[in-house]
Amino acid sequence: MTVSNPMTAIKVLIIEDDPNIVDLIRSNLAVRGFDTVVSAGANVLALLDAERPDMVLLDLMLPEADGFELCRQIRERSTVAIIVVSARGGEQDKVTVLNMGADDYMTKPFGIEELLARIRATLRRTRPAAEDAAGPASAWIGIDGLRINLASEQVQLAGAEVRLTPTEFALLRELAVNRGTLLSRTHLLRRVWGQAYETETEYVRVYISRLRAKLEPPGGQPLIVTRKGTGYLIPAEGHGVAGTDSPDLADCGRPPQAD
Repeated sequence: MTVSNPMTAIKVLIIEDDPNIVDLIRSNLAVRGFDTVVSAGANVLALLDAERPDMVLLDLMLPEADGFELCRQIRERSTVAIIVVSARGGEQDKVTVLNMGADDYMTKPFGIEELLARIRATLRRTRPAAEDAAGPASAWIGIDGLRINLASEQVQLAGAEVRLTPTEFALLRELAVNRGTLLSRTHLLRRVWGQAYETETEYVRVYISRLRAKLEPPGGQPLIVTRKGTGYLIPAEGHGVAGTDSPDLADCGRPPQAD
């Protein structure tokens, strides 16, 4: 089922079986100029290909599908923004879907204004403004065998393209442009997710892990260094790293970024 608005290119796929929640979300999005597509869990991948939404709002407990499996399948197929909206409030459920590539997690019951704020924050991260995305044509950052194009959001490792989600890229960009500076979790949460996410410390931990899995070859030098209890950094050029959580890691760069 689709509600069409010709004035906007932003489309949200709502995967939810509760008609009351569907009506609440759809009506509030429609009056703000969003297009919406609704599924109770069936034919989601076909809808993803046909409708090409900018965002997915995903419930985990669905009668027609496993929400966790849908999250995994959607992320394997697309870099579309995913916000999980579920009655499952356990910490492990949140970590699990973040590890699968979800961009955000909200627990039911939720306030519609908070949901709208999170949608806007996620869209700012995953759909940068045209003037920001354009950038200088030579906006490349090179870190050993890693090349990062800030304008096109392309990443290459040893000459091979690496597919990152918009949130993964936003986190990598923040670390890369501040190379040599120790960035606190609070700083990263504010810069990548937004001011309202300052307490969501597991978001940083999970997404740092995802970047490491994609960008750090086994047995190689770590790209991202953890300073336990302080934050993360990509060491400045010419500074070797013996290992993570080492007392001398502060010598790899400048003092921690102020929050």
